[in-house]
Amino acid sequence: MEKFINNFIQSLSMQTTERKIYSSLLGKMIVTKEGKRLGFVKDITFETRSGELINLVLKEPTPYTRNLNLERTPSNDFLIPYNSIIAIGDFVVVSEEDLI
Repeated sequence: MEKFINNFIQSLSMQTTERKIYSSLLGKMIVTKEGKRLGFVKDITFETRSGELINLVLKEPTPYTRNLNLERTPSNDFLIPYNSIIAIGDFVVVSEEDLI
């Protein structure tokens, strides 16, 4: 029983951390490491079983972003692969080489 309780508490702690990460990313500007603005984080896609982050969904894409060959959602939103993220601070910084 003690193991179950410890696992449950750990699960709650991880969920709280994931929610903080999720909510801290929403609305942040996404820029390339060269300083080109791409848009803002609208949403995040993730693998439901593992919780692995897959993509950032863009809102308000810039004209520069529209010229990139990015994957899109069925509703035509641009997707930024999570593995292209270099840093997260005041901005989400991505590697443009990993986008193309």
